[in-house]
Amino acid sequence: MQNKQEKISQVVVTAGQMRDIEERIFAAGMPVVALMEKVAGLIARRIQDIFPNPLKKGDSVPSRVGILVGPGHNGGDALVVARELHFRGCEIWIYSPFSKLKELTSQHLQYAQSLGIPIYQTIEQLPDSDLLIDGLFGYGLEKNLTDPIASAINQLNELPVPIYSIDLPSGLHTDTGEVLGTAIRATHTFCLGLWKLAFLQDQALEYLGKAELIDFDIPLADVEAVLKNAPRIKRITSATALATLPLPRPAVTHKYKEGHLLLICGSRRYAGGAILSGLGARASGVGMLSIAVPESLKSLLVSHLPEALIVGCPETETGAIAHLQLPEKTDLSSFNAIACGPGLTRDATPIVEEVIESDRPLLLDADGLNILAQMGAIATLKKRLAITVLTPHTGEFQRLFPDVADAKHDRVKAVREAAAQSGAVVLLKGARTAIANPQDAVWIVPESTPALARGGSGDVLTGLLGGLLTQAATKQIPVEDIVATAAWWHSQAGILAAQERTELGVDAFTLTQYLIKVLSN
Repeated sequence: MQNKQEKISQVVVTAGQMRDIEERIFAAGMPVVALMEKVAGLIARRIQDIFPNPLKKGDSVPSRVGILVGPGHNGGDALVVARELHFRGCEIWIYSPFSKLKELTSQHLQYAQSLGIPIYQTIEQLPDSDLLIDGLFGYGLEKNLTDPIASAINQLNELPVPIYSIDLPSGLHTDTGEVLGTAIRATHTFCLGLWKLAFLQDQALEYLGKAELIDFDIPLADVEAVLKNAPRIKRITSATALATLPLPRPAVTHKYKEGHLLLICGSRRYAGGAILSGLGARASGVGMLSIAVPESLKSLLVSHLPEALIVGCPETETGAIAHLQLPEKTDLSSFNAIACGPGLTRDATPIVEEVIESDRPLLLDADGLNILAQMGAIATLKKRLAITVLTPHTGEFQRLFPDVADAKHDRVKAVREAAAQSGAVVLLKGARTAIANPQDAVWIVPESTPALARGGSGDVLTGLLGGLLTQAATKQIPVEDIVATAAWWHSQAGILAAQERTELGVDAFTLTQYLIKVLSN
């Protein structure tokens, strides 16, 4: 059974949901002032842990910390942090450009002034600092910031000092991660209580810096009461991903019980895609792997994947698979799942049409997706009775679902709409990969690495996911969970490889060598 901390780490909320949860906490009797004290105390301690020697720069010179105070309770949090750091010996100054403050925030500002902490109203007055703490705006901001505060934020971003934001960098939309005119570019962000949706939107990442959750003990009952009827959005954690893997295996088993995957990939022009997909499938632990490629690639694939059954197929003049030529007494129903697409080229359109008409769980990627888009993705997929998994990047997604909301603006909304309209499980690749099923549930991979932005990385994911999908079919593991697990595993391999080899050292072939290392770490 998952503990409370693990459950909290998976939850993702919108601004409206967080507001409702807090209202329940306050209605139950928790004083706002008490919660503010608790949260700010946790933040102050974390700042001391993270910031190098926050109390003193030298033997006698205290660190100077600037506190950016907004009109709401986010500003109040920042003022309590200011007070705590002041008592710990930091030299504090406060930037408070707003004339109207919430009552509690105003009281904290008055107390800070009584302690002799200087308060400034304009950006031009601000002294130097070693660290800035951003408490201008918290969650729920929806309007674009305008001058003079927008201009002030732009000037603050130019300063050569770290900025730690409380709950969310000021200026970001809580749900979409959109920059509302301008926003603080934080070095570090303390997300309060529960993860907000913006932390999992690609467009917010360059503003968030290093993000961490400040858990202030929100009762799970309040979270469940608010979220019970809402479509769920979950962060994929290592605990949930590893629990979904088809491991350990029973003591008595055999290769066919561990699933038989048909991987259809490659062309004379794109032989590498077939190799990388095959190596990804190998790492998944699938019991049997058959790889259908053009006849001219058969010997090449055998040399890289001697344990796989390589099926050489007749090819077109351009070197694409002309038609599937499976072994005698074998047809598509012989396989537990099919993965199709890497390196095919669009000349393999008849192959994609054939596998779409099959009754097997099907994963489509790369040219499999491009061909599907030409066929009309939504109408075609609605005819399928078996499970379909799509793994597009943003460009492929737009070709597949031209009428769905812009994936660059709100990835979660876009992937949810695509899954609902097509009936497929949709994995939208990105810095924060998002997965949705037709029932409106969403899973998000909370971390990745730019090292994966290289040709062939997606082919590795296709093979890995195809192998896991095959095993899921034999073990009754929910498809959505296995897709989320594959995406997490793939990202973690990239992260581990980048740590050991730098981001420039993670080519797709190297990536395949780190997949198993993730599980052994």
